Amino acid sequence: MSEAGPGLPALERIEEDWLDPALIEAVPVDWVRRHGLVPFRWNGQVAIAGADSSALQGYEDLSLLLGVEAVWVTAPAAEIQRAIDWCYFRRAEPADAAAEQAGQAAREAGAGAPAHREADDLLAGSAAAPVAHYVNSILLEAVKRGASDIHIEPFARALTVRYRIDGLLYEQPSPPRNLENALTARLKVMARLDLAEKRLPQDGVARVRVGASEIDVRVSSVPVAEGERIVLRLLHRESTRYSLNELGMPPVLLEQFRGILREPHGIVLVTGPTGSGKTTTLYAALRELDTAHLNVLTIEDPIEYQLPNIGQMQVHPKIGLTFARGLRHILRQDPDVILVGETRDLETAEIVVRASLTGHLVFTTLHTNDAVGAVTRMVDMGIPPYLLASATRAVLAQRLVRRLCPRCRREVPLSVADAAMLGQPALAGRSGWEPDPAGCADCLGGYKGRTGIYELLTVVPAVSEAIRTAAPPAELRRLAATAGVRDMLDDGIAKILGGTTSVAEVLRAAGARRE
Repeated sequence: MSEAGPGLPALERIEEDWLDPALIEAVPVDWVRRHGLVPFRWNGQVAIAGADSSALQGYEDLSLLLGVEAVWVTAPAAEIQRAIDWCYFRRAEPADAAAEQAGQAAREAGAGAPAHREADDLLAGSAAAPVAHYVNSILLEAVKRGASDIHIEPFARALTVRYRIDGLLYEQPSPPRNLENALTARLKVMARLDLAEKRLPQDGVARVRVGASEIDVRVSSVPVAEGERIVLRLLHRESTRYSLNELGMPPVLLEQFRGILREPHGIVLVTGPTGSGKTTTLYAALRELDTAHLNVLTIEDPIEYQLPNIGQMQVHPKIGLTFARGLRHILRQDPDVILVGETRDLETAEIVVRASLTGHLVFTTLHTNDAVGAVTRMVDMGIPPYLLASATRAVLAQRLVRRLCPRCRREVPLSVADAAMLGQPALAGRSGWEPDPAGCADCLGGYKGRTGIYELLTVVPAVSEAIRTAAPPAELRRLAATAGVRDMLDDGIAKILGGTTSVAEVLRAAGARRE
């Protein structure tokens, strides 16, 4: 510690165990952010930290507000903001308590009219706007629990809130039924949707902050029998910062995939159902490229995350900007690498193939069950097999499975039935792992986080010839297996034996072995 600023002791770091959310109960987050001050417990007394430039009057005001004789110190401005975010994040009350307050306010108001004041910062709750405060609470609780989606579903006698965590939905405490109109209106205001339109589906985007972190919230509203059903998709900008090393690819497959990224041209298809991590994989692949010396352009629907040094275009079908039309214009921008969010129709598929054959590396996605299915889908769209064989470099198929909690997972022998469904009866009796259904303090039902299971079909000469001659899918799978391609179930089995996931998760994601 040294002397700094206005003659005050200087701290380099404010430890988290010094921070006490109870200290800031009566202090609005906007006030402490504006003044750059944070109170904490230090050496048995209350201290207030500010940046070198903080006015002494702010220290005095905060001491008076806290009602204590506080020690004044300085700390780096970034450290103070981090401490403020952490403290208020911990202070935020549970969503069910906020729901009860909002419901009571709606009952007292009679009609449950919504608050129209926007509260962009989820840490800045407002007692004067109970519905806005409740919306902030459910969003903040979802962020804390790592949810990807929030479902708000009206039924005849209840209003249900569910969070999608690691791919599965978990029901939360239900808000009062009379809160529906106010809650729906508040979410529509945030997403700039038409409040009066209740008969047609609507889509919009809201942007909220949790401290210094920004989250985009895609809001979808559809009319149902009992009102309007709202689904919120939370897009965390930090979650794009995965590298290929962190996705769970087997080392051999990862090395092959990185080799494909060095190809000068061709198509790389990434396949899987909605929510299987295709976008995350593609963004991780783009970050491996030398964007300082390559022109990388994308066309997406929507742009889920913004990437540095990459030009990203969003489709707008209502004004005629489709994947196909946008892709035509991208080709006039002198690109080296192109990402097409999804190949949905023949027109887009034809331009993708033409772009790859004219010297561009093109990444795109399809919704198919496995890697071979992507080849069949492109041919079914109308792409001639000889062109597809020349253009395609690889197909990566993937699914997401939940990770077992390393703290409470249990080692068990694989049953005969499980080994049979995995397609390897010889595994019966081998050591596998299963979750503890009760879970622990670190996990949810024995699982914590997700990883991928993968199969990579590289278009080697034998596979290329089979595609060119329109060989049936069974023949393509046989050739792939001969070339050493392991399918997703094989990768899943390796992760079961390694203790990463369970038999139930692999079978849920990839299905049982079909001969």
